[in-house]
Amino acid sequence: MIKLARTLVSTVSALALVAPALAQSALPQATDSYFMSAQESLAALIAQQPNTGKAKNVILFVGDGMSIPTITAARIFEGQERGVDGESNSLSFEKLLPYVALSKTYTHDSQVADSAPTATAMTTGVKSVNGTIGVNQSVVLEDCSTQAKATVTSIFEQAEAAGLATGVVSTARITHATPAATYAHSAGRDWENDTNLPEGTTECADIASQLVNWPAGDGFEVILGGGRANFMTAETADPEYPEKTGSRKDGHDLVAEWQAKYNDGAYVWNKEQFDAVDIATTKHLFGLFEGSHMQYEADRAKDAGGEPSLAEMTVKSIEMLSQNENGFVLMVEGGRIDHAHHAGNAARALMDTVALSEAVQAAYDAVNPEETLIVVTADHSHVFSIAGYPVRGNPILGIGGTADDGKAYTTLGYMNGPGAAVYEGEAPVAPEGAEADAPLTIRADPAGVDTTDLDYLQQALVPLGSESHAGDDVAIFAQGPWAHLFHGVVEQNVIYHVMAKAIGLDGAAK
Repeated sequence: MIKLARTLVSTVSALALVAPALAQSALPQATDSYFMSAQESLAALIAQQPNTGKAKNVILFVGDGMSIPTITAARIFEGQERGVDGESNSLSFEKLLPYVALSKTYTHDSQVADSAPTATAMTTGVKSVNGTIGVNQSVVLEDCSTQAKATVTSIFEQAEAAGLATGVVSTARITHATPAATYAHSAGRDWENDTNLPEGTTECADIASQLVNWPAGDGFEVILGGGRANFMTAETADPEYPEKTGSRKDGHDLVAEWQAKYNDGAYVWNKEQFDAVDIATTKHLFGLFEGSHMQYEADRAKDAGGEPSLAEMTVKSIEMLSQNENGFVLMVEGGRIDHAHHAGNAARALMDTVALSEAVQAAYDAVNPEETLIVVTADHSHVFSIAGYPVRGNPILGIGGTADDGKAYTTLGYMNGPGAAVYEGEAPVAPEGAEADAPLTIRADPAGVDTTDLDYLQQALVPLGSESHAGDDVAIFAQGPWAHLFHGVVEQNVIYHVMAKAIGLDGAAK
């Protein structure tokens, strides 16, 4: 009787599993392409299994200012550039990194963050004050006397202490807020060289000197980015732009000082030198490819000295760091997404986002994904939007529709920024509540220009010389050991704690 009952239960259970499939096959939409694609996605989701092994490597990709609308627009842009359906297209990290969460980017003192404390949150596990790097909430902005007691330790400093290799890559100045959060401690994010320090300051070091004199382990194995001027003296001519010199007035040639530290190191400033680096004999690599920020991806090919792509820098870094059998921690920043948004220039922002996507794909192909935690996120958002009712397949940089003023508007736009430059004239009909002779700002008609041009600035509502950050959540994408911990809505500083847990560094939750 018991055996019969078990048989009946088993049969009923099997039928219960089959029933949904039988029911769905009878649905009129069962053969619809969207329906079938969703079923495939469901099967892939069901098949996901968390990886709870110890990570050997961690790679943190930061798209500076890469808001969710930026990801969506870049996805469409990249697909349209390849001649495929942009709307259903996916960037590399959307396909490769299955675990997704939202990150709350507010800081200790602000609803809307800047890059310094948000990068600090991701690299040290604490929220801090806008405008500060590598310090906690007790710091007073640009008050050097409060810096020492507020200093916190980054995951890169922990990694060096544990015998791992470390690297930092950015298309911005390597002393800029995001990359600086891997090594620097500063009550002022703008203290990038000695001339930026408050007058009379002696107890706080500038960010460039902190990088070269970084006491963690044997220092970064890889440093690649822009910002040469902050390491060169004011008497030294730039190798790429002889009419320009360095920014330092303290007499310290930090490039020479770095070279003196490493007899196994190579310093490079152009792509030819970068390509010639022999990783078998080079154990430390220092590359500074511009006096300030590196070129936008759209302009990189025209650079006089030549610059490696973000993907090329990422792969070279992984090749070098992988020589350490203990593993590595690497940050890769697409820093100029942010700068293009500040300029109100969507085309360059999207192209740099695509460049970041290519770097993620290159990294995934270069590592063992089963032993590498890869995290892709942003430090903060921007006031960038996708609006109107453009038809499927409409150029993402094109016209999105016609407004009530009878003029066209673009699909992409900004809440504020340089694109708000307008003409002024007398109002034919005064707005309600305004004086009859009050001037009316007259919006230009974008239908009369090529909005897909690389240099076009999308229109904005509020005039600002530089478009601003926004306070909305940003996305986190992850794959690899303990990546499943990224789900739901999390505080931005949790990113550090998941990375530390995955790679087994002190301070991680057990």
